[in-house]
Amino acid sequence: MSEESENPQVALIAEQLRHTLDLLEAQIDTLRQSQVHIRELTDHRLARLEAQAQDTEQRLRNVTEGVTQFKVFASLASGGSGFMSLVALLRSFLGG
Repeated sequence: MSEESENPQVALIAEQLRHTLDLLEAQIDTLRQSQVHIRELTDHRLARLEAQAQDTEQRLRNVTEGVTQFKVFASLASGGSGFMSLVALLRSFLGG
């Protein structure tokens, strides 16, 4: 410190370096805050996308289940009409 007080140029350079360090620290803090904000936004977006994917997957399962039930009912209905045709044919042969 005694050299700073003796030489005004050294004191000026030291003050400029302190100011530069302060500016760099402020800029680093700003970047950290920005990074935290971006991270929060990314986490939020990821959570929304996961929820949408889960919803879409559930809808696809529901649609698949509905199609499967429709196919079963359709095959039962067509099988039932075939069975009724067979009964009618037997009745006509047996004289009923």
